[in-house]
Amino acid sequence: MTKTKFYHPKFIPTWALFGLMKLSAKLPLKIQLMMGKIIGRILYPLLSRFRKIAFVNISKCFPNKNKAQVSRLVKQHFEALGIGLFEISNCFYLSNKRLKQHYHIKGAEILQNALDGQQNIILLVGHFTTMFLVGRILSLDFNIADIYRPQNNALFDEKMKKLLTQHGIAMIKAKDTRALIKTLKSGLPIWYAHDQDLGIKTSTFAPFFNIQTATIKATAKLAKVNNTVVIPLSFARHQTSYILELSPALTNYPNTDAVKNALVTNQILQQQILKAPEQYLWIHRRFKTRPNNESSFY
Repeated sequence: MTKTKFYHPKFIPTWALFGLMKLSAKLPLKIQLMMGKIIGRILYPLLSRFRKIAFVNISKCFPNKNKAQVSRLVKQHFEALGIGLFEISNCFYLSNKRLKQHYHIKGAEILQNALDGQQNIILLVGHFTTMFLVGRILSLDFNIADIYRPQNNALFDEKMKKLLTQHGIAMIKAKDTRALIKTLKSGLPIWYAHDQDLGIKTSTFAPFFNIQTATIKATAKLAKVNNTVVIPLSFARHQTSYILELSPALTNYPNTDAVKNALVTNQILQQQILKAPEQYLWIHRRFKTRPNNESSFY
């Protein structure tokens, strides 16, 4: 699509959205936090489908919680989703000067040592409500590449790529395997979210919160590229501050057992979630694919 077509009337709402995002990024972060929670509370009764998916996911992953406790966590998750709208705006438009006042990276030397050793680096992350902004935060200290799926809205996709590229983040389409491997071999750390259900053909089943879960095999395949290390990266918002924590590179990964490989990454994700469970993206159907023709959770 040519740039001139982005001025078609159908894109007016998208242009308006970016205008609002640019304005919202100018608000104090405490105001954003308050407004985000309010928006999340408004969305909670309106988005019944996503509310039900989150309730099922959390009920399955935390069987010791009663219905009231699960509902409370779902409501907290919707508040995090509301705040996440402002975090996306901040990812695109917040100045470096303001952003640098609101984060701390633990274990930065782990990533720096891997870079100094000229290793290929996979940053193992999960889908959290904070992930857009955290990717931007990490790019302030390190050059990184992000694997992304093109958005259905062509204008939003174009603007997203342009803004993130301006912030120094290389953008790689998830299906462009050749570009992905080329970038990995170039020494640029790859931001790699491994926790979506992509179906039985590309997955193996392994426990995740004691649930047999379809887990992609591509993580282990990518880690087999020569001189590649996998470094887990966890992150969470604490009021208006963001804590990023890099863990030591995985050892004996990958091995020849696909289930063991999947179990390793699932356990890492589980530990990351427990640090801030309300901020994990519970509204995606993580357990969509079931083994042995089991009934759908949803």
